[in-house]
Amino acid sequence: MTDRNSDFGSFLSGFVFGGLIGAVVALLMAPQSGEETRTIIKEKSVEIKDKTVSSLEDAYAKAEAAAADARAKADELSGIAKERANQIKQRGQVVLEEQKTRLGNVVEAAKTPAKPEEVEEKTPAAKKAPAKKKSTK
Repeated sequence: MTDRNSDFGSFLSGFVFGGLIGAVVALLMAPQSGEETRTIIKEKSVEIKDKTVSSLEDAYAKAEAAAADARAKADELSGIAKERANQIKQRGQVVLEEQKTRLGNVVEAAKTPAKPEEVEEKTPAAKKAPAKKKSTK
């Protein structure tokens, strides 16, 4: 996008510069008196100035429109980002509450003493752990 604007600016400045040179050469080569030539140069310079001002105003209006579009798009994207951030925050709160509940359950389970039958059932299982196989190399 910037290359297109740069190319257009180069074209426009070259066009205006070429027009000025062509007008000066044409006026100097024309068989007219000095007074008439000065009048024509003055008229042409005013005409070129008006065209330049008009082109500049058009470019300024286009730049303002582009800036307004960019601001609107930035505001829209900002709103979307804030909305997503709030959604993620809410999900985080839910996960945090779930983890607090789980942790509370684990703490409560750890506080309650185990029944003697449960201890006896768990102990033999721990002693019967499978033996490691020896590797033969």
